[in-house]
Amino acid sequence: MARYLAYTNALLGHLYPTVPTLLELRRRGHTVVVATAGAAVGPLRELGLDAVPVDPRLEEIHSGDWQARTAMGAFKRDLRALVRRAQVEIPDLERALAEHRPDGLIVDVTAFGASAVAERSGLPWAHVVHFPIPVPSRDVPPYGLGLTPRADALGRVRDAVVRRTLLRPVERMVLAESNPVRADLGLPLLREPADVYATAPLVLYYSAEPFEYPRSDWPATVRRVGPGVWDPPHDADVSWLDDIDAPIVLVTCSSDFQNDGRLIQVALDALADEDVFVVATSAGVDPDGFTVPRNARLARYLPHGRILSRAAAVVCHAGMGIVQKALAGGVPVCAVPFGRDQFEVARRVAVAGAGVVLSARRLSTGRLRAAVLDTIRRAPAARRVADGYAAAGGASAAADAVERKVDVALRTAAGGGGGGAKPSDGPTARLSGGPSAL
Repeated sequence: MARYLAYTNALLGHLYPTVPTLLELRRRGHTVVVATAGAAVGPLRELGLDAVPVDPRLEEIHSGDWQARTAMGAFKRDLRALVRRAQVEIPDLERALAEHRPDGLIVDVTAFGASAVAERSGLPWAHVVHFPIPVPSRDVPPYGLGLTPRADALGRVRDAVVRRTLLRPVERMVLAESNPVRADLGLPLLREPADVYATAPLVLYYSAEPFEYPRSDWPATVRRVGPGVWDPPHDADVSWLDDIDAPIVLVTCSSDFQNDGRLIQVALDALADEDVFVVATSAGVDPDGFTVPRNARLARYLPHGRILSRAAAVVCHAGMGIVQKALAGGVPVCAVPFGRDQFEVARRVAVAGAGVVLSARRLSTGRLRAAVLDTIRRAPAARRVADGYAAAGGASAAADAVERKVDVALRTAAGGGGGGAKPSDGPTARLSGGPSAL
């Protein structure tokens, strides 16, 4: 049996998709240590995982992207927060490696500093990606704007112009901020931002077709396993769900605050006179101050899994976690993106036919009411997405892929092949042949 160390960003939404994989590894008899947000340590320990908190300074670094006036301003805030976290993650993961001596690493791709340490460690390791993967492809449009895929000549011209005029400045900014971190660790500089996805011998991508766009040029390291669907333990009494006869509409905001509370109030008002029951969870938004009609219930957090088993539709900010959790249950989605990766997530909902997209700038009671009623009719497409997710294999497929990488490294080390180096072997220790050796 092997010993795994998982390291995630301090945001809970980054942890949750990984939990089913970690539990599956634990079920198979492996030791699993999880370094993550302090609030998750207790619940994870109750599940049998050896959870430890990341450096608390990481939980104090917030991008404040919602305060930016432009999309570029929000991106700059996010990037700066990423680099600030990286400076803390580097010594934090190095301490964890020295203490826990793992055989393999599983690292949140947004933990840029931790990823660099993993790359340098010489251990077999995997990136986990829980948002639309921004690896360029000849089959998909440039990442970030939520463009609809087009294979015709006009689409190719559009994509080329967007890459040249909009994305190149962003890419240069990413490299200028991230490469100094890699240089300080003695790692090769990235030529393109997407090259970070080639640094790990395995990339666990928590999505699958038909939600993700089909590609003919997937990197060999990427394993599409479908979403990691997990609800944290919750003591809320939701037995009242059994007394509701009307179709249930779940409305929810981002767990990482982005000032999207307007979505809840508009949804409550829009559906107040409809033959539905609204269950709203405000998550990162303070639930006080909302006006709640008789056909609704509001709380900061409720176990989404139980609600989704009864839901006819979900209205949300187009966060990857809630969107895929809904679609995995065959529940269509009304996606109202506010920023971040949400435009890409929302566009995938629309292209899959599994819901409706409504611009946050055009959000009104009338438009949202019509969008929700339309969304409910998209259940057959949502079920097709659910079937695709199930075929991808989920936590079992993810655990298989991780085990194979570690098994190869351990056998190589046992045979004297030089693989499986421990951190103490030196700061530049690498698996023989680099990532492709796994």
